[in-house]
Amino acid sequence: MGLFNHSGPHLALFSLVAAIFTMGLLGNAVLIFLIHTDARLHTPMYFLLSQLSLLDVGFPLVTIPKMAADFLQEEGAISFGGCAAQMFFLMLIGVSEGVLLSLMSYDRYIAVCHPLHYPVLMRRQVCLLMVGTSWLSGVLVASIQTSITLHFPYCASHTVDHFFCELPALLKLSCADTSAYELALSVSGVLILLLPLSLIATSYSHVLGAVLHMHSAEARHKAFTTCSSHITVVGLFYGAAVFMYMVPGTYHTPQQDNGVSLFYSLITPTLNPLVYSLRNRDVKMALVKILFRTGFRSKR
Repeated sequence: MGLFNHSGPHLALFSLVAAIFTMGLLGNAVLIFLIHTDARLHTPMYFLLSQLSLLDVGFPLVTIPKMAADFLQEEGAISFGGCAAQMFFLMLIGVSEGVLLSLMSYDRYIAVCHPLHYPVLMRRQVCLLMVGTSWLSGVLVASIQTSITLHFPYCASHTVDHFFCELPALLKLSCADTSAYELALSVSGVLILLLPLSLIATSYSHVLGAVLHMHSAEARHKAFTTCSSHITVVGLFYGAAVFMYMVPGTYHTPQQDNGVSLFYSLITPTLNPLVYSLRNRDVKMALVKILFRTGFRSKR
């Protein structure tokens, strides 16, 4: 069904979405580039952050270009395979990001509560294991959920009341009874979301206790700044995810689904690099350093 029609206000909204999409891709690409090129950012925290930015590049790429192409061509069709691919990759990226955010909270817990053991507990092999776990979790959940969803017969309406193929929107089109699966989906959603959230809550409860006992005001400020950035990102991501996958579909409308889906697939990935860069002195210094080098070379 798409997100916009061709009226004046919707044309303005489409332009805004296109601008946010471009800004989000540039912001995450710049953050990945800075982490890769600046030696001071070659730490476990920034390695995990670069993986978060990589996932945030993928989120809008799965949905926004197709939506924009349909809008510009004034058509709204997608093949069955294309629909399956959208659903699979969105679920893969979403679950991977949820797991990664929980593991990033563990990284902050070790950094603040056990700083002397940090180089050992967060060595490169551990970081690679964390990233591999997040990606494999996404692949596993996406493969199971997509295959089960596509197994249902879709012999009634083929009109998806959404701007991309998302699992809850597709289930409404099935001519079979999906109530049992929707209940199982809500239960699995609770587990998939609450397990990482419980790890995040546990990690930051220990972090808060450690920060409050710090004697140095500068150390407290640095810990609060770093951790508050991560908590902000967690709140943005999990808030939308809880609404979509823990609240049963009967309790929200297609219009609400569109708004929440646009938020977590476009707005959140755009805000993440801003949250981390604007509140992070190391990232800002790395950016200034790159800009200074570029300006110096152009003058020469």
